[in-house]
Amino acid sequence: MYLDKMTGALEAVLFAAGEPVSVAELADLLQLDKPQVWELVSELKQSYEAESRGLMLRETAGCFQLVTKPVYYNVLLGLGRKKEVKLTNASLETLAIVAFKQPVTRAEMEAIRGVKVDGVLNTLLDLGLVVEAGRKKALGNPILYATTEKFLMVFGLNSLEELPPLETKPEDEAEAAQQVLQLDNTLEAKEN
Repeated sequence: MYLDKMTGALEAVLFAAGEPVSVAELADLLQLDKPQVWELVSELKQSYEAESRGLMLRETAGCFQLVTKPVYYNVLLGLGRKKEVKLTNASLETLAIVAFKQPVTRAEMEAIRGVKVDGVLNTLLDLGLVVEAGRKKALGNPILYATTEKFLMVFGLNSLEELPPLETKPEDEAEAAQQVLQLDNTLEAKEN
């Protein structure tokens, strides 16, 4: 009986939150210790998997969220939900650079892409997929950028380790590294 009641409380919290909630936060809200929360999460997850229900429990970046099952996506299309934002190829390329090379500066992104990334980077920042992650200890202290938890959620990843391996040719990697070094040298020369 107690387990059923607490599983229901967990379900209510996840439903009301509408976004991923950490185990620590769940433990605090439910006034339980973490192992008990994990037991409830396991129970709730099994319940959703065993029954023919429209929701499922998804773990993302060590947090839990109630989401609709993908099989019901077409049913939900008529709800008039927020307009889906489509990322351009330039946005996806820049986001990939940040994901694989983070923390990375704007100049490093531009050296890899070969074009300015100002507008694209601002879009990624506005969408919450990328954040400023400090400053590089180099001449000029350029801003470093990294991906966010929202990035992990949007792409269905638990962590960055789940990114597919980066397939580059050794000469491409060497050329990109050389361009970044040249850029750093150019910046140093301009400031002297």
